[in-house]
Amino acid sequence: MATREGSLEAPKRNPIDWKKIDFYNETSLQDEMERVFDICHGCRRCVNLCTAFPRLFDLIDDGKTGELDGVDKNKFWEVVDRCFLCDMCFMTKCPYVPPHEWNVDFPHLMLRAKAVKFKAKGANFRDKLLSSTDAMGKIATIPVVVQSVNALNKTPAVRKLMDSQLGIHADRKLPEYTAKKFRPNARTNNTFTVKNGERTPGKVAIYAACYVNYNEPGIGHDLLKILTHNEIPTTLVEKEACCGMPKLELGDLETVEKLKNENIPPLLKLAQDGFAILSAVPSCTLMYKQELPLLFPDDEAVQAVAAAMFDPFEYLLLRKQDQLLKTDFKTALGKVAYHIPCHQRVQNIGKKTRDVLQLIPDTEINVVERCSGHDGTWGVKSEYFADSMKIGRPVFRQMAVSKPDYISSDCAIAARHIEQGMGVENTAQKLHPLTLLCMAYEGQSGSDRETGLQSKSDNEITE
Repeated sequence: MATREGSLEAPKRNPIDWKKIDFYNETSLQDEMERVFDICHGCRRCVNLCTAFPRLFDLIDDGKTGELDGVDKNKFWEVVDRCFLCDMCFMTKCPYVPPHEWNVDFPHLMLRAKAVKFKAKGANFRDKLLSSTDAMGKIATIPVVVQSVNALNKTPAVRKLMDSQLGIHADRKLPEYTAKKFRPNARTNNTFTVKNGERTPGKVAIYAACYVNYNEPGIGHDLLKILTHNEIPTTLVEKEACCGMPKLELGDLETVEKLKNENIPPLLKLAQDGFAILSAVPSCTLMYKQELPLLFPDDEAVQAVAAAMFDPFEYLLLRKQDQLLKTDFKTALGKVAYHIPCHQRVQNIGKKTRDVLQLIPDTEINVVERCSGHDGTWGVKSEYFADSMKIGRPVFRQMAVSKPDYISSDCAIAARHIEQGMGVENTAQKLHPLTLLCMAYEGQSGSDRETGLQSKSDNEITE
């Protein structure tokens, strides 16, 4: 074993060898979990991140020997099931990540375990349902059906039945579906002159993502308005399916590959044509920038798409550095409690959303940089709802401490979770950072947005 404590080198993610036969060998997996868990036991720096590490340490401390050898290996799965792949242990805590010789990548070890479990046992109906975001969205947004779905999701008797029969917790606030999907109603504008910057392409393609398309299309419309205000030509990705993140978290890597094969060709064409590709959902951006390149390291098309993919505020701040971003804001935002989602932090882009919002005069940003505990589907499940709220408690407190006018997160699901956790005493309005930026450009207030009062049509911003 090494004697060097930690590493001074930059963390490095290694490719995921999921195509190799040994990847699915459960004995080999158990040996690797035992190796990594023993290192974690001797360190314990990650104990406050989630419930996976406390569960591991409880198993050890309550075992026969007080060491890992006293834990029944079958109980390792209790740790695996509590990991929702936020990546924060790798990014912020672990001193033994590659290139350290101990080569600890806890999240990708948990991904391997989830893949082995899925390969051997598949998934239950609930998990298949929750991870099929595209299929669910298409069905739930059918006219008439959408009103029924939204009504049922708010009916206590129905929610109790969903809890007992499906395992979807009765107290979890679920996002509504929209009757007016984003893609059919998006107003792109490709009439502007392309102005490439040193750091940024001068034209943008929008990858809508399931959530923006089916649940909160306003986020996508606000992004388009911001780009239009900055005279950046825009288009939509010609064809898109789910990015694959929900299936990745389930361990269904073969479906991830199928979705990759459906999404990459149209995205590659845009990348080759010089477009910046933007997605307003951090998990989707991460999927294309990191996870797919690690799953398919030899796929040149995947690598090209990764290079063209930007977080929206990453792109906007780079435009500012290129002296191509307008700062003619007309409305101050007051106090904003802003949460940085884990899947944005993992992209290693810094606090770009905060940096852009701070350009707005008379705007105070209180940044909360901690996992909210929800994840995509994990916090919806009956058996993990209480854990998700427990993990989020420090975030709920920190978001409330400044008595903000707005609470906001780049992850709309995390924002809803935080709003629920803050409780009825919270008076702040929940709005996406892109909506806040759009309001500042337009000269609107949050109440104007809520009541639908606008001085211009939906595709305009006052110049």
